[in-house]
Amino acid sequence: MVKMTVVGRVSDGLPIAHGPRYVNEEDDNISSYMQQAEFILEEISRSGSLAPSKMIIPVDDNHCLHYMVESGVCFIALCDHSYPRKLASYYLEDLVKEFEKFDKSLINKITKPYSFVRFDGIIGNIRRQYIDTRTQSNLSKLNAHRRQDLDVITQDLSTIVERRQQLDTLEKLEKAMAAPHTVSPIWCSPFLEEIALKWTPIATVALVGVALLWSRLLLTDGFTGLTF
Repeated sequence: MVKMTVVGRVSDGLPIAHGPRYVNEEDDNISSYMQQAEFILEEISRSGSLAPSKMIIPVDDNHCLHYMVESGVCFIALCDHSYPRKLASYYLEDLVKEFEKFDKSLINKITKPYSFVRFDGIIGNIRRQYIDTRTQSNLSKLNAHRRQDLDVITQDLSTIVERRQQLDTLEKLEKAMAAPHTVSPIWCSPFLEEIALKWTPIATVALVGVALLWSRLLLTDGFTGLTF
């Protein structure tokens, strides 16, 4: 069964629509799945971290996220793990066809999350067509042999999360290395600070040497005075 659907804009990762969400007593953690779908949408929008236009992402032992990217829009569906993958693909394709009927300029003007409510009802209508997998229409889809249904990549959510953490750490290191060197207010300029850092230790050693030599001369003169 398709339990949840999220439609988002790839350019900025903004979720713009979602259909009805279906839960039962054994599975009421739909908000967590919604967050996972939003995370996937954000990953797709961030420099193409998820390159494939289609992917199946197991999120736990019972559910998978199926996504499809078309014309700058990402369509994500949460399905039972046992739900036929081929039907999930057809479901997303039907959403794409209906979404393409809308003016793209209207989609680009959306600024608030999940504010494209006109599409929510369409999602619900299409979803109802895929509830019963044994209808003649769905059986025909299941029996169809399409190459695109065989080329869908599967990747665990934990792998995607781990990769994002590694990329975030790398970005922080690169920013730290690229950050300009902070100049001490005492020296006022990088040039003077560089000179100070280079020559201060040498000057200190020289001054200490002069002081020791001077004190030695004074002691020598003192001892000489005592002798006479």
